[in-house]
Amino acid sequence: MKRKEIIPNYYCKNQRRYLIVLTGPIWITSYRLGPFLYFSRTPELYSGYFHLISDQEQFPHLYQMTPKDTSLPLAMVSLAVHFRWNWVGVIITDDDHGIQFLAELREVMKRNTVCLAFVTTITYDRILYLKMIHKYYHQIIVSSAKVVIIYGDKESPIQYNFILWKYKNIQRLWISMSQFDMITMTGDFMLNSLHGALIFSHQQSEMSGFKQFIQTVHPSNYSNDISFAKLWWTYFKCSLTPPDCKTLKNCPTKTLFQWFFVPSLGMSMSETCYNLYNSVYAVAHSLHEMLLQQVDTCSENDGKVLEFNSWKMFSFLKTIQFVNPAGDLVNMNQKKKMDTEYDIFYIMDFLKYYGLKIKIGRFSGHFPNGQQQFMSDVMIEWATDIKQNSASICSVPCRPGLRKYVQEGKAVCCFDCYRCPENEISNMTDMEQCVKCPVDEYANTDQTNCLKKVVSFLDYEEPLGMALAVLAVFFSFLTVIVLCVFLKHRDTPIVKANNETLSYVLLISLIFCFICSLLYIGYPTMVSCILQQTTFAIVFTVAASSVLAKTITVVLAFKITVPGRRLRWLLLSGAPNYIIPICTMIQMILCGIWLGTSPPFVDLDLHMIHGHIIIVCNKGSVTVFYCVLGYMGSLALASFTVAFLARNLPDTFNEAKLLTFSMLVFCSVWITFLPVYHSTKGKTMVAVEVFCILASSAGMLLCIFLPKCYIILLRPQINSFNEFRKISAKAININ
Repeated sequence: MKRKEIIPNYYCKNQRRYLIVLTGPIWITSYRLGPFLYFSRTPELYSGYFHLISDQEQFPHLYQMTPKDTSLPLAMVSLAVHFRWNWVGVIITDDDHGIQFLAELREVMKRNTVCLAFVTTITYDRILYLKMIHKYYHQIIVSSAKVVIIYGDKESPIQYNFILWKYKNIQRLWISMSQFDMITMTGDFMLNSLHGALIFSHQQSEMSGFKQFIQTVHPSNYSNDISFAKLWWTYFKCSLTPPDCKTLKNCPTKTLFQWFFVPSLGMSMSETCYNLYNSVYAVAHSLHEMLLQQVDTCSENDGKVLEFNSWKMFSFLKTIQFVNPAGDLVNMNQKKKMDTEYDIFYIMDFLKYYGLKIKIGRFSGHFPNGQQQFMSDVMIEWATDIKQNSASICSVPCRPGLRKYVQEGKAVCCFDCYRCPENEISNMTDMEQCVKCPVDEYANTDQTNCLKKVVSFLDYEEPLGMALAVLAVFFSFLTVIVLCVFLKHRDTPIVKANNETLSYVLLISLIFCFICSLLYIGYPTMVSCILQQTTFAIVFTVAASSVLAKTITVVLAFKITVPGRRLRWLLLSGAPNYIIPICTMIQMILCGIWLGTSPPFVDLDLHMIHGHIIIVCNKGSVTVFYCVLGYMGSLALASFTVAFLARNLPDTFNEAKLLTFSMLVFCSVWITFLPVYHSTKGKTMVAVEVFCILASSAGMLLCIFLPKCYIILLRPQINSFNEFRKISAKAININ
C-alpha cells in the first residue's frame, strides 16, 4: 500500500479515515458500542426503529433517522373506530418506550370510547419472563377481544411469545408497526392467523431503480438466511385489484405467484432500508455543504489536502434538509421532524413461506380531525374479511329502542341494554339516555320514533257516533209522532185519563232528552260541554218529575175520588202538576251551583289511551255531578215506588203498570251506567253516557205511550166514553 493512498474505513498509523458510523436496525448494538464511539469521538447515524434516548450525555454522538411515532396511537385508535372495535388488547414491552406508548394510547382511547380488554407487559428479565410466560398466554386466551395491538421491536422478547404461541392456533387480528419483524429466521410468518395482520408503516415514495432490482434479484444469489419470503414479502405492496379475482381468498395460488413478476406492481422498501437510504444521502449532503465552505476558503488553504471534521459534519447533518431521489422531503432537524404519515397494510400468509402485504389505507396527522384516515373499502372487501370475522366488542351494541346501562366498576365499553321507559325513545345505537316524546306524541312499538297522537272524540263521521245520532233523531221523530197522535185524539178517554197535560209535558221533555244526546257527539267545545250537562240534568228532571206527577195522579184518581173521601180537592185543583216546576227548580239550583263553582270544560286526556289524545268534556265538580244524577235517581225511585204500589188498581186506562215498567227500565239503565261508565275510556265512555240517555228515554216512551198508541190507532172501539163508563162501573162494583 502506498503511503499517500487514502483507503476508506482503514486506519494507517494514527490517522482516522472514516467520518461517521451508520448503524441499525439492532438497537442493542448501538447501546453497547455507544461508550466506545463516544470516547473515539466518532458520530453515529442510527437508521433503525425509534428509541427513547433519556440520557443525552450518554449518547451525544448519536443521531436517529427514524422520527418519533407521535401519531401512531391516534392512527391505531382511528383504525379501531373505523371498524367499530371498542374492545382491544395490547401487548407491549416493559421499557420506557412501551410504557409511554401505552400512556398515549390510553389517552386517545378514552377520547374515542375504545377500551382496553387487557394489557400484557412483556419483561426483558429472562428468569421473570419464564415465570410469566403462562400468564401471558392466559391473558390473551381468556379475553374476548379479537383485536390485539402489538408494540415492540425485533429485539424484544415479544417475538418469543409468538414463536411459542404459533402452534396454539391463537386466532386474533394483530395490529402492529413495520418495525416488528413478522417473519422468523426460518422464513415463515410469526403472526399466523386466519384473520391476518395490520401494520402501520411510515409513508414513502417509490425508489428509482429499486423495482428493477427486486424483479431481477433471486434468493439463490444470497445466503440461506435470506429466504424467498423475506425478499418478496417485505417489498411488495399491492394497490390494484386484480381483475380475475373477486376476493383474495378465491385467487388461485398460480395467480398469486404471477403478481410477483408484474412490472406495474408497486414496490416499497422496508422502513429500515429507507432510513439507511436517507442516511447515505444525508451524509452526502452534509459533506457537500462542508466542501462548499472549504472551497470558499481554498485561497487560505492553497496547496493543502482537504480535511473533513466528523463533528463539524455531524453538526451540519443534524440541521440539514433535502429532497431525496424519490421526491420525499427529508428534514434532519429532530425538533421539526414530526413524520405523522402512515401507510396501512394488510398482511396475509396464504402459504407457509409466502405472504402478501396489501395496502388498504393511509393515515396523515397533517389533516384535521375526521379527515386524517382514508381507507379503501374496495381493497378491504377484496383482500380481507375483517368486518365479518373480527367484531371486537365487549358488549353487543344497544339497538334503537334500548339504552345503555354501564355498571359501576366496569369499562364504559361493557354495558347492558335496557328498554326505554314508557313513552321514551332512542333512535340511535348505544344511546345512554332515552328521549321523552312531547306530550302530543307517543313512542311507537319499537320505541324508535315519536308519532303524532291521534285526536280522538265521538265524531258523527265514525260508525259509533253515526249510529247514536241516527237513534237520537229516530226516537225524536217517533216522540213527535206520538205527540201528534195524542193531540189529534186529545178528546178520547185514553188521552184524557191520568192528566193529558202531564202526558204532553212528558212527551215534550222526552223529545229534548233525545235531542240533548246529540250535544255529546262531535268536537267538544266549552259551550257544548256546559249545555250537554245542564240540558241533560234539567230535561231529565222534567221527565222524571212528570212521571212522578202522573203516578200520584193515578193514585189520587182511584183513592181520593171514592165517595166520602176527603182531600178530593187535591185532584180537582191539579196539585200534582206543581210537582214538575218544584222538582225542576231544585235541579236548576243544583246546576247553578255546579256552574258557579266548577263548571264542565273541554279536557285533553293525553294518557288515557296510548297513542291518542282524547278530547272529552270534563265534568268539573264530580261531587255536584253525582248530586244531580242522584237527584234524578231519587225522583225515578219515588215514581217507581208509588207506581208499584198502585199497579193493581182496576180500570182499563190505569197507567200504574206502565209507569212501573218505565221507571224499572229507567232505574236499571242508570244503575248499570255507573260501573260501565267508570270501566270505559275515551270516546267509548261518552258513547256509554249517550246510550244510557237514549235507552232510558226510549224506555219511558215505549213503556208508557206504546200501549196507548196501540189502542188509539189499532183498537179505537175501546177508546170511547161508553166503554170507559162500563169499565168504571165494573170497577166501582168490585170495590
